[in-house]
Amino acid sequence: MRRIRLLCCASLLAGALLTAQDRGDEIQFHSNADPLKFPTGLSLGETAGVATDSHGNVFVYTRTGHPTISIGTARPFAHGGSRLFEFDKLGNFVREIGKDTYGFLEAQQVRVDAHDNIWIVDQMSSMVIEFGQDARVKLLLGRKTEAETVPARALTPSAGGGAQSDIFNRPTDVAWDSAGNIYVADGLGNSRIAKFDKNGKFIKSWGTRGTANGQFMDVRGIAIDAKDNVYVADAGNKRIQVFDADGNYKSQIAKVGSPAAVCITPGAHQYLYASNSNPVDDIDTGGEIYRTELDGTILGHFGKAGKLSTEFGTVNAIDCRSNSELYVGEIGNWRVQKLSLSVR
Repeated sequence: MRRIRLLCCASLLAGALLTAQDRGDEIQFHSNADPLKFPTGLSLGETAGVATDSHGNVFVYTRTGHPTISIGTARPFAHGGSRLFEFDKLGNFVREIGKDTYGFLEAQQVRVDAHDNIWIVDQMSSMVIEFGQDARVKLLLGRKTEAETVPARALTPSAGGGAQSDIFNRPTDVAWDSAGNIYVADGLGNSRIAKFDKNGKFIKSWGTRGTANGQFMDVRGIAIDAKDNVYVADAGNKRIQVFDADGNYKSQIAKVGSPAAVCITPGAHQYLYASNSNPVDDIDTGGEIYRTELDGTILGHFGKAGKLSTEFGTVNAIDCRSNSELYVGEIGNWRVQKLSLSVR
């Protein structure tokens, strides 16, 4: 009996060590949990998105929780509003962009493209909006009116990738390839990636709800590398799927928990960061962020769930314009953290 117990303990220990090895080394890092300076009377709500431009300016898309009423719909309803703020590289408040914009209902993500245009993804209005550096609206994708008046439903798949191709249902993220084509993670109400050209003309979409390769269960994030490979955070299936620019399945990255936010660094050697902010695996307390090679090799992890500095509360956004300096946006802790990592 004693021998059986020892064998069981040894087996459990080996499993624990294997799990730890799968996660890579623990990366040391420092955090500034209050890097942004707000004017009196202004503060963050749930921080759905954070991004930087080429000058180091910081953009934050936040859920303010200030209720507004949707009118002219079949059933008027109250919902929380959202606001988009800009800060300089030192964290000083610069301006608010798009105040009272028609499509600002429930912030989901903010991204900055290669030309420093600012893009927001709004989950409730089911819209993706591009602002120029002058803060004027340049491009609209999606349709708010139909999103509010038509009951939420998934797209009917077709050979071309989906009916109602320009209508989203709770989108989550946006990214661009080297030609400027736009990829939208239409990911919670629908389970697909929608591709548009640089002028917003629909090209194609791929993906349906399911567990097979090329199918998704809650698309939470999207990122594109220098070779135009598309990385999709398939949170419900606990994996990141990798496709070419035409939507052909190539591979997947596993053992990163339930990935939400994803980000790929620039430069000759690119790395991927992915947050496991809603963990479904029994790995410590969850909530960590992973650093991997683009082939899926896990290089390390850092952080855990919690409210203290260096802890995370539902990371919904990662900005990794620098390999060793990240901004993370937390829905659960209503904040942005600026992280300095001990990596090369």
